[in-house]
Amino acid sequence: MNRSFIIYLAVMFAVTYLIRVLPLTIIRGKIKNRYIRSFLAYIPYTVLGAMTFPAVFYAVGNTSAAVAGAAAALIAAFFGRGLCTVAACASAAVYIVMIIAGG
Repeated sequence: MNRSFIIYLAVMFAVTYLIRVLPLTIIRGKIKNRYIRSFLAYIPYTVLGAMTFPAVFYAVGNTSAAVAGAAAALIAAFFGRGLCTVAACASAAVYIVMIIAGG
């Protein structure tokens, strides 16, 4: 195995480990500030969205189909539909646009 790969792996491990462990060791008590608690409550959703949303536009070879799928998913989610319904609406929109576009 390449020596530089092991070094890179060790550095990535250390950084990832420290990011997870430092808040647990520095902040011992319960966070009482309402603003910080509400901010931290939304972190998982924002990170998931930031990781997932750009991939939506690269998953299909057609940009207009990707935009139609994202729009359909956002509209279905806005009206309070469940995850399976949102995914089905997005998939159907992509499929329809791909058929119309000939791709």
